[in-house]
Amino acid sequence: MGKIQPERPHATPEQPPPKPQNNFTKWITRIAALLLLAATFTWLDGIKDRWYVLEPKFLHELAQEAISISPNDAQGMISHILTNLTSTYPQLDSPGISLNVNASEWVFNNAGGAMGAMYIIHASITEYLIIFGTPLGTEGHTGLHTADDYFHILVGEQWAFRPGALEMERYGPGDVHFLPRGTAKQYKMHEGCFALEYARGWIPLMMPFGLADTFTSTLDLPTLYHTVRITGREMMKNLLVGKI
Repeated sequence: MGKIQPERPHATPEQPPPKPQNNFTKWITRIAALLLLAATFTWLDGIKDRWYVLEPKFLHELAQEAISISPNDAQGMISHILTNLTSTYPQLDSPGISLNVNASEWVFNNAGGAMGAMYIIHASITEYLIIFGTPLGTEGHTGLHTADDYFHILVGEQWAFRPGALEMERYGPGDVHFLPRGTAKQYKMHEGCFALEYARGWIPLMMPFGLADTFTSTLDLPTLYHTVRITGREMMKNLLVGKI
């Protein structure tokens, strides 16, 4: 009897090698996408002024008025500021801007090495208005931001300095420390210093600076939670009334 030859397995047909991707086309696509993104951001940055509601001059006059009515009384100043804001921007009938009138909603704020507490009066995509300060004093870095910042001193005193300056800047009650976007300074707030701080620009891009110390230093998760909760809530309330 002859030997039975084992059945040879069927050879699978070879798959054609994948076509090499066109690197030139990939890079052109990426560059085009980046240029489109940059053009969009530039366009939005050029029209963001139309979404501002609060005015620096009005807030400066309001801060000075609060100081004259309640000198050296931070709580009285805050009450006057809130009363005036809610009168100027009524919150009941189709408000153009949403304000947080709960003046007991204070949270710690650690940023740039400085520590204080803040009460968020308004937060939207392009503006925020807060009361910030500490009875103990603090010192740190202002941060490098995508928004102009107006720091209206209500009580106490703030000092500031930028590299190359051989003398400090000094700001007292009624003064405004203006920090244009893209600039940074060292600053110091003395004991009992509180201020009305207004920023206009791209506010969400400022948040990493405001939250970074939580992850690198304080690990204060309850404060992180309340900061994100209040800021997110106020931004959402403003979006719902058409305020960007």
